[in-house]
Amino acid sequence: MSSTPHILVINGTKVRQPVFVLGAPHSGTDLLARALKRSTGFHLTAGRPDVLRVTYAFARRPSIATDQERGAARVLRDAYAAAWRISPQGCTECSAECRALSSFAEPGPCVEPRGVERFADSSLDLLYSADVLLDAFPDAQLLQVIRDGRDVVADMLNDDRCLTWFKPGFSNLEDVFPNPFLGVEDETERHRWASSSMAVKCALRWRGAIRLSARLRAQTPAEQLFTVRYEDLVTRPGRVTADMSAYLGARLSKATLSGLVRRSERDAGGRAIGAWKKRLNGKQAQQVERIAGRELTRLGYPLTTDTAS
Repeated sequence: MSSTPHILVINGTKVRQPVFVLGAPHSGTDLLARALKRSTGFHLTAGRPDVLRVTYAFARRPSIATDQERGAARVLRDAYAAAWRISPQGCTECSAECRALSSFAEPGPCVEPRGVERFADSSLDLLYSADVLLDAFPDAQLLQVIRDGRDVVADMLNDDRCLTWFKPGFSNLEDVFPNPFLGVEDETERHRWASSSMAVKCALRWRGAIRLSARLRAQTPAEQLFTVRYEDLVTRPGRVTADMSAYLGARLSKATLSGLVRRSERDAGGRAIGAWKKRLNGKQAQQVERIAGRELTRLGYPLTTDTAS
């Protein structure tokens, strides 16, 4: 897509280098989002209705974005113009997820407009709108998170919101194929979809997201895309924070991110590295490795079976 000139002003502040947090479901994007939202000068949103209506339309039917090109960028920019506006009325539309990121529960804005210098968003499944984001905001900075697909699948299997997309009433394979959102790329996968287990469907979604992330990495300038590995985030939060700060040109709190990581490790259900070994049964682990073995290997996650293709 070609870049679209624009000037977007929110509460008197020009939007420059907005930050978007991308990743597969349960990859750890929420940790980066919390760190940004609690950093001085940032106004981060997540799950605003204005944005979700647009991004899920693009994710579920990519042709909408590719056919409209500049029109798609304009629609997305307009959605953020509404989502980022800071006012008591506008913030009543904030999702529980967005408020949880800031630990702000009271009615009204969660940030002081006069202190905002940068805008950001971490809405779910933004990855599928990455091309449109870069067209709408040519100077955008993207943060993407990569995590072991087996841990991702283990979390997805316990998330009703993620599993809802696999229900017959939501699956749109008959209309959209290949289907990046569901990760279905060939006729065999399409034919077997209805009878596939939830572990297989989750593995396909993760694999599709990783392949999309790889294409994004190949076509995006280094100064506009920074990749964080979840395992590094857990084991070296201070180093990750320093690297993110340098990339964004903004100071992020090492203590904040380190605290968030420690808290995530204590979550019920567990987000520890390698938790899938206890949470997936043998068959599920084998299915994930068979579906996404190449991606796991390429990313440096050792396989435990020899069935991956």
